[in-house]
Amino acid sequence: MDLDDIKAKAQALSPWAHFATVGADGKPDVVPVHPCWEGDVLWTMAGTTSVKARNIAANPNVALHWQVTEAGDGVEIWGTATVHADLETKRRLWNGVFDYDLNAFAPGGPDGSPDTCFIAVHPERALYLATYGMGGSFRWQRGGNS
Repeated sequence: MDLDDIKAKAQALSPWAHFATVGADGKPDVVPVHPCWEGDVLWTMAGTTSVKARNIAANPNVALHWQVTEAGDGVEIWGTATVHADLETKRRLWNGVFDYDLNAFAPGGPDGSPDTCFIAVHPERALYLATYGMGGSFRWQRGGNS
């Protein structure tokens, strides 16, 4: 299984994923997000002072878990994240990467939403479980399968 297979499985499951971060205090936080792919990078929109952004500043290790279907299929991705609040990145991502209208959450657009940032997740490994694993577990890891 390669990363393109993982991306396709995740997109087929749901537009929503649960995003896990860990703060400087060592405590986890999980929130729903609507991530979108740009090449091999998974992006999500956030607030510059959000718990997600603060946690990533302290610990870049993250995980995402897509909602499991009634059949029990699921995807989880582990990787490292970076926060991007620069105008160039915001302009590039604002139109064409996300499959929903970002203006609904930040009506000022990329130029008028200084409290908006984007989080890039660089996947390092992933797991696809078919039927809760009874139909097989399929792994991907950067640099080769495990």
